[in-house]
Amino acid sequence: MRHLFPLFLVLSCLLTFLPGCEPKEDLVQTSGSLAFATDTVKFDTVFTTIQTVTKRLWVYNRNSGAVKTDVSLAGRLGSTYSLIINGDAGATISGITIRGNDSLLVLVRAVLGDNGKDKPFLLEDQVNFRTNGNEQNVKVVAFGQNAYFHRADYVTTSTTWRTDKPHVIINANRVLTPGQAPVSFGVLVGQGVTLTIPKGARIYAHAGSYLQVNGTLRVNDDFVPGSGATDTVKATNANIVRFQGDRLEPFYGDIPSQWGGIIFSSTSRNNSIRYTEIKNATFGALLYNRDGLTPHPTLALNNTVFRNISGSNVSFANANPGTGGGVISYSGDVAATNCLFTNCGEYAMVGIGGSYDLNFCTIANYTPAFRRETSSLTFTNVDDALKSPPKLPTSVTIRNSIVWGSFEDELYLQNNGDPTFTFSILNSLLRTKEYGAASDATGTPGLAFPTRFNIVNIDPLFVRTSLSSSRPDYTLQATSPATAPRRAKAIGSTTPPRDLINLPRNLTFPSLGAYEHK
Repeated sequence: MRHLFPLFLVLSCLLTFLPGCEPKEDLVQTSGSLAFATDTVKFDTVFTTIQTVTKRLWVYNRNSGAVKTDVSLAGRLGSTYSLIINGDAGATISGITIRGNDSLLVLVRAVLGDNGKDKPFLLEDQVNFRTNGNEQNVKVVAFGQNAYFHRADYVTTSTTWRTDKPHVIINANRVLTPGQAPVSFGVLVGQGVTLTIPKGARIYAHAGSYLQVNGTLRVNDDFVPGSGATDTVKATNANIVRFQGDRLEPFYGDIPSQWGGIIFSSTSRNNSIRYTEIKNATFGALLYNRDGLTPHPTLALNNTVFRNISGSNVSFANANPGTGGGVISYSGDVAATNCLFTNCGEYAMVGIGGSYDLNFCTIANYTPAFRRETSSLTFTNVDDALKSPPKLPTSVTIRNSIVWGSFEDELYLQNNGDPTFTFSILNSLLRTKEYGAASDATGTPGLAFPTRFNIVNIDPLFVRTSLSSSRPDYTLQATSPATAPRRAKAIGSTTPPRDLINLPRNLTFPSLGAYEHK
């Protein structure tokens, strides 16, 4: 062994003079080019002045050895586009090494400038790659849309929004009272002031943004139906007012909780929303009168759709946390006619105190993404979030409507036997296990026929639901139990002459719900 040690020492010295064995994929070669996952990076329609989402461009080195490349924007549009590679941002990033048979992720984003045009416009650029003297490029394309931007817009005089461009609501900080801390909001309509949104307006709201009304909101007052079918579902209809989030990529088309919603404070009066679609929000309309002040905030809904509404543990203007809903009301007065509530994750409508009147409405509340355990229509005279809550006067009227969905109890009337809680539910089709009897029991009303002329726990037979199709259709099949003349004639106030999509009603035996069977 003593003779082996000198041998090991000699070998160690010799190894120090041998060249290193570098892996082949790390050796930079002087030839070869790159491959790309796509030849064009495309941005869907984006609003000017707002930074876009980040798009990914995968770049592949199919060679066995490494290559060095320089990446740069052609700069045809100045600073519209920017790149991020390995944490470095800029229009040009040089000397990037891509190992053999490896890849590189290039992130592309943009801020489009306002070009003064009303209609969408196209902006093109390209990302250049110079690798071993080879020039390659990938196109970058974006469709821009100018808009009216409302960042902490405090409306202090009665105003009518124009419809030549979309409106985008973005929460921002603003000092409303000198010496006080700034508050964050998108649009705030002052007390005693009216904001009018005419037919055809498009309103987009950024994440977390909302429209707060301390005065009056009038939406689509100027539209007069009768000139043709007015379908609130079709995006091509120019007469409908639409509220939605500002993410315009197709992926976000049906995703809820992308923006806040519309808030009506305790001082808000005489609000009207007609021929409107409100979708993808945390709440569609929130009537916030937590102290039960009178007179209540009021909202009339006609021919309006609430779609894909949901939120978990959201906070309403410093209120206690709650959940999402098409309409959430704390001691507000709501009247809805010819309205559709669908795919609302928690509630279609929840009322805590106040007055509620639903006439010819369809609640088709399917929630396939998770198991819902809240009734679509929930009404109570007690605000459980308050200590020692008082009993709030509550009135619920449901007529000529369909209340259906994926939960076995889509109607809940908490404390319905209390003197402060009154209700009338007539001539409607209901899914209810709790109230499915034909006669009243102690503390539990029976809503089945013949007591109140309701159809209970019989499938309304919609044409298609969101559980079976990506294109649901809540009109009625010919054999639906909600079609005329299977039940009594309309009960209550005068039947509206036309339905949600402007079809004439059968005034003698109209169909239940928002849609008249053809």
